[in-house]
Amino acid sequence: MKYISLNHNSQPVNFQTALINGLAPDKGLYFPEKIINLPKKIIDNIKTIDDTELCYEVIKDYIGNDFTEDELIKIIQKTIDFKIPLKKVENSIFSLELFHGPTLAFKDIGAKFLALCMDKIKNDFDSKEITVLVATSGDTGGAVAKGFEGLNGINVCILYPKGRISQVQEKQITTNAKNVIAFEVNGNFDDCQKMVKDAFSDIEIKNKIILTSANSINIARWLPQMFYYFLAIKKIENNNQNIFSVPSGNFGNICAGILSKEMGLNIQLFLASTNINSTVPRYLESGIYNPKKTKPTISNAMDVSNPSNFIRIQKIFNNDLQKINKVIKGYSYNDSETREAIKDVYNSYNYIMDPHSAIGYLGLKSYLKNLRSDVNGIFLSTAHPIKFKEEVENSIGDQISLPSRLKKIMTKKKNTIEIESYDQLKDNLLRRVN
Repeated sequence: MKYISLNHNSQPVNFQTALINGLAPDKGLYFPEKIINLPKKIIDNIKTIDDTELCYEVIKDYIGNDFTEDELIKIIQKTIDFKIPLKKVENSIFSLELFHGPTLAFKDIGAKFLALCMDKIKNDFDSKEITVLVATSGDTGGAVAKGFEGLNGINVCILYPKGRISQVQEKQITTNAKNVIAFEVNGNFDDCQKMVKDAFSDIEIKNKIILTSANSINIARWLPQMFYYFLAIKKIENNNQNIFSVPSGNFGNICAGILSKEMGLNIQLFLASTNINSTVPRYLESGIYNPKKTKPTISNAMDVSNPSNFIRIQKIFNNDLQKINKVIKGYSYNDSETREAIKDVYNSYNYIMDPHSAIGYLGLKSYLKNLRSDVNGIFLSTAHPIKFKEEVENSIGDQISLPSRLKKIMTKKKNTIEIESYDQLKDNLLRRVN
């Protein structure tokens, strides 16, 4: 499999090169040269296939010959080594719980797969260290920090917006092993993301540092997100239509789902559910793509006005808005609506959602309200409620307990470097190699 740049001004590369590059030399996101059609027998027999084998079949052709079958299977086994339950919340509505991994967020899957792939290929770089540069609006940072924790020869630099992530998220980013460095940026997530992109296009940086990204712009973090769409459909016990509502910020998650559908998975529709940073829902309705200034919300991991991965969705549909609208419907919700959903679902069904998952739930409720009940509405629960403890407790009027794995880090002192410009980031990166 070759990967092309969506800016169309770089040569196609293999999986390993795309993994290390992160972005193509022309600043474009990588995209597979072709979308794989899974054999009909896999789709038809999905309920009888072992989880690891299923995920292997899903991703193997996108990896090509860069790993042996045995190597790839071991990576997959370590990636999906925690439960991913599908829980019924109410009639026709299910929660796909993606928060049972080490950092209690859906991003544990992509981050772990990426880290294991990078650990496997690092020996090809003549003892030079690899630097992983990542921007986070919340959960990515913790998942990446944990995924790469203690890996020799790989340093991780995480940029996050000061004052715009939860206390749990900040502790997960700033209390890690020596190979993980946290940069506290005086700005928003889009500022963090721009600094990362600037670093990738900086000739001086690229000449001195082997630099790669762990954001969902990196194909090795984006592609394994397909796993849980296939695993969810495997759990479905009826033949109803399947509709997925995806809490969407940078749009890598929903894009992986759409790619799964294009490969043959039985999904009829996706709901792009956002907070008030609603660039994509507005685009789907008007045909005008007009990012506005990012506004902070209680669903902070989705505080993104210019989602990097949306160009991949446009590529899948050849930038045809009519085709996009047949597969994706967009909805947006404010903080008040989000809090009300958390409260109502807790009171009615004794089920606790974090703010991001609540927006996914709201998308389903909006779409399903005028439909008959013979559908499977699945919203992605992307983070454990404890990651937004204060907000959730205020909404439900009750306390939630801290999982044991979090108790230890909450007492640790955070360790960060404060920056407000790309030049400061660059100086710090170069200082570590000089």
